Amino acid sequence: MKNNHGGIFGQGFPNDTYAKYFIGSSYLNPLSKEGEYLPIANVTFEPSCRNNWHIHHSKLPVGQILICVDGEGWYQEEGKEAQHLNAGDIVEIPSNVKHWHGAVKDKWFSHIAFSIPEEGATTEWCEPVSDEEYNKLKK
Repeated sequence: MKNNHGGIFGQGFPNDTYAKYFIGSSYLNPLSKEGEYLPIANVTFEPSCRNNWHIHHSKLPVGQILICVDGEGWYQEEGKEAQHLNAGDIVEIPSNVKHWHGAVKDKWFSHIAFSIPEEGATTEWCEPVSDEEYNKLKK
């Protein structure tokens, strides 16, 4: 699939499996082979797209790592100010912390996402980030 988004890793295909956990359209480009020890994917968000609040439950200190590769985005932990993200930024998301991530209003955004596989680790999907919450964010 040829396109202009997703940075050097490419946009991939519509993220239909997880679409119910996103506001707006996102795309997924798996970078590791299916069944590999460390699943790695490039996730691309159209402008204003964001995922729901969610929690990576794990016994490890870090639940997920994001490596920003293209565009501009947001990352926010519950109870904290949102962080503006640019290509080159790395976010180590603590385990068991409610958070969300996505694109800014007027730009596409892509990040590589991965978690260290751990028996019993789960992702709990929560409520959407409301338009009211999202529209208050300023760079």
